[in-house]
Amino acid sequence: MGGIVSTTGMEDIIINALMQTLYMVFWSTLFSVILGFLPAIVLTLTAPDGLRPNRMIYEVLSFIVNVFRSFPFIILLVILIPFTRMVVGKAIGTTAAIVPLTISAIPFIARIFETSLRETNPGVIEAARSFGASNFQIMIHVYIKESIPRMLNGVVLLIISLVGYSAMAGTVGGGGIGDIAIRFGYQQYKTDYLVICSIILIIFVQLIQMLGNHLYKKMS
Repeated sequence: MGGIVSTTGMEDIIINALMQTLYMVFWSTLFSVILGFLPAIVLTLTAPDGLRPNRMIYEVLSFIVNVFRSFPFIILLVILIPFTRMVVGKAIGTTAAIVPLTISAIPFIARIFETSLRETNPGVIEAARSFGASNFQIMIHVYIKESIPRMLNGVVLLIISLVGYSAMAGTVGGGGIGDIAIRFGYQQYKTDYLVICSIILIIFVQLIQMLGNHLYKKMS
């Protein structure tokens, strides 16, 4: 799915670009959620109010997360070109864009997950301790179980952010809606492409947000 398929109609071009955007967003969301969950757990455990407080580990890991969060995505995209080429064998294309998208999203979702976990009611944690629950049991059955709706809300925010990042990736050969908007809408002065691409992204974000709100209410 690395490049735009040559077609004769606007509809085919837009649909192909939308599928590329969905492809990038889906895989980068999946990978970043999996890889961002572990640092979130460590940050929660080692926080001053955590189950195993450790100031050094918490401060170092928190600093690393903050450093990666402060990088503008377009700069990170360029910096990671050698690493992207090493991972997927090429630096441009839809699949290649998943690498910087994932790396930029990991610290974002890790911090959201940490915040969600640390908002767990201390009274529930103390109650679990009083029943003799181990730290592992408290983390699984109290922290994580109580935080699932909040973490789901965080994943929705992550998806919305990745939609915007994927559009930026399109400006440097990542494919997707952003690529169409730049190549056809901007460089070829075809305003209809810009308008349609913008409307598609707005509708997609609204649908994701509505679905997220619905699931949050159901799970809460």
